[in-house]
Amino acid sequence: QVQLVESGGGVVQAGGSLRLSCAASGSIFSIGAMGWHRQAPGKLREFVAHISSGGSTNYADSVKGHFTISRDNAKNTVYLQMNSLKPEDTAVYYCYADIKTTWAARSSTYWGQGTQVIVSS
Repeated sequence: QVQLVESGGGVVQAGGSLRLSCAASGSIFSIGAMGWHRQAPGKLREFVAHISSGGSTNYADSVKGHFTISRDNAKNTVYLQMNSLKPEDTAVYYCYADIKTTWAARSSTYWGQGTQVIVSS
């Protein structure tokens, strides 16, 4: 069984920063891509950032230049550094990871439970 546990959400004023973490644990053979999505109130879930197993990154246009995704493979953890936060960044942030549980298994995408970020104006 695999779990992804997020942390680091909270309430911050506009212009402030937060760092989200997401740690994968359980029966893990290997982890491929990892990333973040978010869902604002009344809106559909949207892509935020992605990082490949080799460290290549891509971002939604709305966060380019003020969010940075990174990972620590030794800790099975992905991070999202969020700077210059705006009220429109308010959302529940969900991490995901493509994980193989055994050598022979196919990779499956696992999701965290979400962490709330509120940016006040």
